[in-house]
Amino acid sequence: MKLKKDFLWGGAVAANQVEGAFEVGGKGLSVADVMTYKANVNVKDYKRNVQVTSEDIAAAIADHTTTDYPKRRGIDQYHHFKEDIALFKELGFKVYRFSIAWTRIFPTGEEMSPNRAGIAYYQEFIKELKANDIEPLVTLSHYEMPLELALKYNGWQDKRVIDLFVKFAKVCFENFSEVKYWLTFNEIDSVTRHPFISAGIIEDQTARLEEAEYQALHNQFVASAIVTKLVHEIIPNSQVGCMLTKLTTYPATAAPGDVLAALNKNIMNYYCADVQVKGAYPKLILSYFKQHDIKLKTTSEELQTIKENTVDFISFSYYMSLLAAQKEDGLTMTVGNTVAGGKNPYLKTTDWGWTVDPVGLRISLIELYDRYQKPLFIVENGMGAKDILESDGTIHDSYRIEYFEQHLSEMKKAVEAGVELLGYTSWAPIDLISASTSQMSKRYGFIYVDQDDEGNGTLKRYKKDSFKWYQHVIKTNGEEL
Repeated sequence: MKLKKDFLWGGAVAANQVEGAFEVGGKGLSVADVMTYKANVNVKDYKRNVQVTSEDIAAAIADHTTTDYPKRRGIDQYHHFKEDIALFKELGFKVYRFSIAWTRIFPTGEEMSPNRAGIAYYQEFIKELKANDIEPLVTLSHYEMPLELALKYNGWQDKRVIDLFVKFAKVCFENFSEVKYWLTFNEIDSVTRHPFISAGIIEDQTARLEEAEYQALHNQFVASAIVTKLVHEIIPNSQVGCMLTKLTTYPATAAPGDVLAALNKNIMNYYCADVQVKGAYPKLILSYFKQHDIKLKTTSEELQTIKENTVDFISFSYYMSLLAAQKEDGLTMTVGNTVAGGKNPYLKTTDWGWTVDPVGLRISLIELYDRYQKPLFIVENGMGAKDILESDGTIHDSYRIEYFEQHLSEMKKAVEAGVELLGYTSWAPIDLISASTSQMSKRYGFIYVDQDDEGNGTLKRYKKDSFKWYQHVIKTNGEEL
């Protein structure tokens, strides 16, 4: 069984990591715009990199520069998008996943009318993609909610944010009706790992943090269901997906206690997809809420809305697998994608400690498809590495080619096993600002961008060796890796 002829090959980014131009065209501050680059913090200490205090926010608002806030400058794709899209066309992209910055459309989130300059920018961006035969895949919320909503409502824990998000989404559907594929919330389950980035929850202002996190998740489920219905009404034949962080966890040993620990980790990882695909809270999660005294504010109308408006497909990120044990003090711990877990002694790791597990991608695809029987879409997969720009303008990244060869081979085996797969977008096709560490030196792309962690550089784009390799993979529809 081969990949279908209309398989969607491409790449994925987030607005806050590539666009820059944080004060151009009437854009407001987002939660990403107050994330600092911490040069002296261990890059593997993800918790310190994603935590933001009230004091941090106040300092960021007073500082109008990009020096300490790399996501404000990104790679300046705002001004380079035609050049970048031309490179994506050369790669042979069928699809490009990007997000629409909420704060370009509604700078604070509460304006009565949308910002026309923001709408015009994305209309031009989508027009350029279409002119190059690249299908847009749009994420509505990718770690970039308006900062004002975090300050005023403590983010998504407040139900009033639901209507504000629906208003934003409706403007997107009405103005970008050429877009067929939509995602609602990026890695929606990440609210419990980094509540400020994902949901605008300021931890030092929150008395019952875990309850606030799950309330925010519920409110996002409701919002996702409402806009799923809305886009189906406004854009005929559109498709909406949920987006999950696929955190595949293995037991550290065959000991029943370790197997149980891994099972519990995987159940909690699936919970957000369960709600959005099956339309109801799993009983095991309701039991967890009761055991941990988590009381959510829900209504029968909200639960009915969730039930009636499930997603069309399941998209997910996959970077690594982890180990779990009954007694974690016996594990060697590692981190990756803002989560910590046991390090697998059978697997290699990247420069940032993320385990490399290609077979885990096949396992993840088979598990997801067996559980949900819905089309799947891999919308993030890749490795961060330290690339060297040679004096002749070349970048030799054989390690990246090897990583993708192995993962795509396992992806194909999952399809051969019967998994229905819509497409694959690498994270990321072009170097960008890292989500967790706000680094530039953690490079993902097939395209090198001349900029360092402090923002120095020409921003010139260079093709890495992996560029030509991925180009050939797409040209042969994955037949030749």
